[in-house]
Amino acid sequence: MKVTFKDEVLLELYETGKTKDKRYKNFCKNKKFITGYIRAIKTMYNVDSTADLKLFSFLHYEKLKHQIETLCSVRIVNSMVERLLFTENNDGIEVELIEIDSTHYGNKK
Repeated sequence: MKVTFKDEVLLELYETGKTKDKRYKNFCKNKKFITGYIRAIKTMYNVDSTADLKLFSFLHYEKLKHQIETLCSVRIVNSMVERLLFTENNDGIEVELIEIDSTHYGNKK
């Protein structure tokens, strides 16, 4: 499947595993997070449609409800709450951002 990046920082993070952008700089130090992010993007490249993402249980693929535009998400690392948000279109997937939200999924940190 074709994967495009709305934010060049996310492409840089995928290709090099590093970024100087302050939104994601702390995650560059977390090897487990970077490995999970790269694995999620590679999985997206290798599937034929987003319906195939449901076959990979570690991604926890879901379409988000109650959004203005239709967003979908996959979990980057099972033990972390950060998710990769993207939109589906006719050409493939457009990766938008990494949601850094410690309150999602009932996490009470």
